[in-house]
Amino acid sequence: MEARTIARTQHTRHSRRTVAALLAAFVTALALVAGWTVAAGIPARAATVDPNAWYVLVNQHSGKALDVYEAATDDGAGIVQWERNDGAWQQWRFLDSGDGYHRLQSRHSGKVLDVSGRSTADGADVVQWADTGGTNQQFRLVDSADGTVRLVNRNSGKALEVWEWSTADGARVSQFDDLDGANQRWSLVRVEGGGDGGTGTSYPGPGPVTGDTGLHDPEVTRTPSGGYLVASTGPGVPLKTSDDRTHWTDAGSAFPDGTPWADPYTGGSAHLWAPEIHHANGQYYLWYSASSFGENTSAIFLATSPSGAAGTWTHRGKVVESGAGDDFNAIDPDVFVDADGSWWMSFGSFWSGIKMIRLDPDTGERSGSAFHSIAGRGGGAIEAPSIHHRDGYYYLYVSFDSCCQGADSTYRVMVGRSTSVTGPYVDQAGVPMTDGGGTEVLASHGSVHGPGHQTVFSDADADVLMYHYYAASGASFLGINLLRYDDGWPSVY
Repeated sequence: MEARTIARTQHTRHSRRTVAALLAAFVTALALVAGWTVAAGIPARAATVDPNAWYVLVNQHSGKALDVYEAATDDGAGIVQWERNDGAWQQWRFLDSGDGYHRLQSRHSGKVLDVSGRSTADGADVVQWADTGGTNQQFRLVDSADGTVRLVNRNSGKALEVWEWSTADGARVSQFDDLDGANQRWSLVRVEGGGDGGTGTSYPGPGPVTGDTGLHDPEVTRTPSGGYLVASTGPGVPLKTSDDRTHWTDAGSAFPDGTPWADPYTGGSAHLWAPEIHHANGQYYLWYSASSFGENTSAIFLATSPSGAAGTWTHRGKVVESGAGDDFNAIDPDVFVDADGSWWMSFGSFWSGIKMIRLDPDTGERSGSAFHSIAGRGGGAIEAPSIHHRDGYYYLYVSFDSCCQGADSTYRVMVGRSTSVTGPYVDQAGVPMTDGGGTEVLASHGSVHGPGHQTVFSDADADVLMYHYYAASGASFLGINLLRYDDGWPSVY
């Protein structure tokens, strides 16, 4: 933070504060003489916020956004202003503290705004910290006459501001006497939550995730120790780990030395797609796709590992492939283990849709020649199947529409259900998924663009929906929501 902080002198600091105070006093006196009503003399209109929404706070003076410096996730990380980019480190949720006060929670780190050291001094640093509920973490919204708000700390009575009226990226945010200056005024720009983003349906934002969260096409398995191992699209199949499903750490790649056996399908690229990862029989199984964009000359390969760690995976061969003469595309594998121990792989993208084959539960390789068609859109955009069983139904989740276009992506998560793993699957209106049916579970909303390539799994607290989505910058990030079931149909929360 120091490299981006503007040097200040005590002389400049005091002279600017003196001028500001004199101007404020002059305006107030003039207002009293003229009979005006000024913001400082009006009881706060108690600006309302939606506790389910995420907001970007834009400073009235600089036009820059309240930002966790360098997207940090640690206690004590500085709060600064930065050019608005709508990243999760610039998004804040208002948690009710009672009596008109709120804690401001970072979407990126899960931590809240905090006046460092419970200071009551002018110029005290504002940082992020674990949510303790302390009064130094509570702020009251006070309305200014221009429709912006000031954020007044409960412990100090001082207002959140950009220090020294700076307009620079990285300028620190601090507290000072409430002068209603433009550098203390903030516009609350709702970027997600409560609104429908044009979908006609209200969706919540992703739950808090921290650490190394940039990825595409996530698939997850629980580890014997109770943690989580995620595989995703990228060079050599990138891996990430987590102990708590919130904080994620890069863990290298499954194949750091390349996959020459996949080169005929990738054109020599080490970039592998849409893996599926599973732990069973005392080892890890990894199925992954090798293809080139827009083609169905594709294959799904299998590897195994005793630990799941980077570089420990052994190539086991090809499970299924497709070519120019086929009406399907062998990518996006998903493996489902039924209650009777049967293993099923669903897969597919565009062409004639989603297919299913049986696997050998001992080896993870293909078993038999049966080939089931379980969903399709007449050649249209459908891919990324994921099957989950609950309360007597098999739920088939798929992604519709356009992936991989950054913030222009229109990916959305759809679902149908069946009483048989091989179908027929129908949506909530009874339309077969083989005829393009599907009930929407999640779609673009606010700053969440093109959520999709989902996987669903049961965890201790709920069924979990994991997916990727795009930020306004075009970068893709991990999204996690929980699922509830209303009348037997899933919805996110």
